[in-house]
Amino acid sequence: MKDYAPRLEDNDRAIALWLIAVAVLIFAMVILGGVTRLTGSGLSMVEWAPIMGTIPPLNEQEWQETFAKYQQFPEYQIKNTHMNLEEFKSIFVFEYSHRMLGRFIGLAFLLPFLYFLFHKRIRPSLTPKLIVMFVLGGLQGVLGWYMVKSGLVKDPHVSQYRLAAHLSAAILIYAYILWVAWSLLRPHPRNEWVRGIESLHRHSMIAIILIIIMIISGAFVAGTRAGLGFNTFPLMNGHFIPDGLFSMSPFYLNFLENPVTIQFDHRIIAYVMMIYIPFVWYKSTKFALHKKSHMAFNLLLATFIIQIVLGITTLLMTVPVSLAAMHQGGALLVLTAMLYCLHELRRSRAL
Repeated sequence: MKDYAPRLEDNDRAIALWLIAVAVLIFAMVILGGVTRLTGSGLSMVEWAPIMGTIPPLNEQEWQETFAKYQQFPEYQIKNTHMNLEEFKSIFVFEYSHRMLGRFIGLAFLLPFLYFLFHKRIRPSLTPKLIVMFVLGGLQGVLGWYMVKSGLVKDPHVSQYRLAAHLSAAILIYAYILWVAWSLLRPHPRNEWVRGIESLHRHSMIAIILIIIMIISGAFVAGTRAGLGFNTFPLMNGHFIPDGLFSMSPFYLNFLENPVTIQFDHRIIAYVMMIYIPFVWYKSTKFALHKKSHMAFNLLLATFIIQIVLGITTLLMTVPVSLAAMHQGGALLVLTAMLYCLHELRRSRAL
C-alpha cells in the first residue's frame, strides 16, 4: 500500500498535466474561432464531412470544385461575388485550420485517455468525469456545424443565438477540464474555512457569473456585428442613452437582436465589472489567505485591467482582427483567473 500511494499521486499529476494541455488547445481553438469569424472565413467550407473533410484540396481541379460548391451559397452570391479563387483560398485556410484543430483536440484527449484507462492509471471516481469531457467535446463539434448551417441560408451570417451557444459550450468544457485538473494537482484540505471567508467566496461566485454573462454578451455583439457601430467611449456617439436603444418590437428582442441595445448592454456589464472585480480583489486582501490564493486574486485584477484596455481600444479602432482576437483571449484569461481564485479559496482554510 505504501508503494501504491505515491504512484497514484504521480498518475494524478500526469493526468492533470495532460488535461491542462487539452485546455490550452481549447483556448487556442476559441481564439482561432474568433479570427475565423472576424476574417469572414467561417462559411467557406459548406460541408461538414468529419472524416473526409480532413483532406484539403490538393490540386487545382479540387480547388475549383471546392470553390464551385462555395459559389452555390448566399455568402458568395450576396457578399463575395467579386471573389476569385486565390481570395477564396485565403479564407478557406482559417476555417479548415479551425476544424482541423478541433479534430486534433479530440485525438489529443482520446488517445491519452485510452492509454491511462488501459494501464489502470485513472482513479475510478475520475473515469466518469473524463467520459463526460469527451462526450461534451463531441457534442461541441456537432454544435459548431449547427452554427455554420445557420449561415448557409438566405442571410449569409451565422445566428447570434447559435454562436453564443457554441461559445458557451466551449467555455463550459474549458472550465470543467481546468477545474478537474487543478483538483488533481492541488486537492483541497478538509479542515475549516478561515473565519468570514464565506462572504469572499460568495462575491467571487457573483463575479464569475458576471464574467460568463459578459462573454455571452460578447458573442451577441459579434453575432450581430454590434461592435462596428458607436465606436466612441465612454459615450455612444455623445449619448449615454443612444438613439434606437429600444426600437424593436416586441421589447425583449432588443436585447437579442438590436445591435444598439446589445452594445449598450455589453458596456453596462463592463461598467458593473469595473467596480465589482476590484471590490472582490480588495476584499481578498482583508483575509489571511494561502499565498497562492492571494496570487490568484492579484492575477485576476491584472488580467481584468488588461482586458478593459483591450476592449476600449478594440472599440475605438472599429474592431481590427488582431485586437478583437486579443480581446476574446483576454476574456478567457479573466475567466481562468476567476476560476483559479475560486479553486484556491477551497485551500484557504485555517492555517
